Amino acid sequence: MGLVTSDADTPFRAQMISALSYALIERSNVPAIINIGPTSEDVANASRQLLRYRAEATIFLSGSPPASLVEVTRRNGQPLILVNRAGTGLDSVHCDDRDGAQQAFEALRMAGASRFAVINRANPSPSLSAREHAFVEFAAASRFETKIVRVGRADYGGGKEAARQLLASGPAPDAVFCVNDLMAFGTLDHIRGAGLRVPDDVSVIGFDDVPVAAWSSYRLTTLRQDPRRIAREVVSILDRRLADPDLPPISVYFPVELVVRETVRARL
Repeated sequence: MGLVTSDADTPFRAQMISALSYALIERSNVPAIINIGPTSEDVANASRQLLRYRAEATIFLSGSPPASLVEVTRRNGQPLILVNRAGTGLDSVHCDDRDGAQQAFEALRMAGASRFAVINRANPSPSLSAREHAFVEFAAASRFETKIVRVGRADYGGGKEAARQLLASGPAPDAVFCVNDLMAFGTLDHIRGAGLRVPDDVSVIGFDDVPVAAWSSYRLTTLRQDPRRIAREVVSILDRRLADPDLPPISVYFPVELVVRETVRARL
């Protein structure tokens, strides 16, 4: 069983790989984790590995799968399942990014916020892009503008840099939605280092609920995805696809849960 991911792994992706590996082992599969880089040679190498392992199926965890990789899996009769990734006509499992963004906006608005910002990376994955766009849409529907800051990486350093740019560009927002927890951690540390209080001056919400979010140094309010539930659904789709290869594409969306900690002001 091929699990294809990227070199730029995140804590949530590591949780997802662990959950998928456990679920597949329970199914009596042997997971083969394949990192895929950005070049055409990286993609070709990943394809060769899939062929060498004679994988029963491929689970893709990294952006939109390259067309050549899709073709390899189809030519060899392998089901291809995407997790939180874009791919027209392919089986997929997604968290409900749109609903998560709505929950984030509503929590911040009920806390009295009126100056909103979103922090994202410059070239976001489809999932990160969906979170940003949905948040901006919900804010606009309530007649609020949203300042958007995009930086090179969706990690801790990217969050710090985005927060620096945000504070340097004018009056500080009173609410920041970060598209993942790593960026939220960097944002929190820069905001606090600049002398602002969280949540009294600025409320911050992340996305994913990685284990560090619960640490006392962060106590981050965030949206929770459940890797184990997603992994179980991937296995269910795999079994359905193998039983009937002619089924139309299967797409499953999971709800996310707002986990309230200490980075959002108490409701007014």
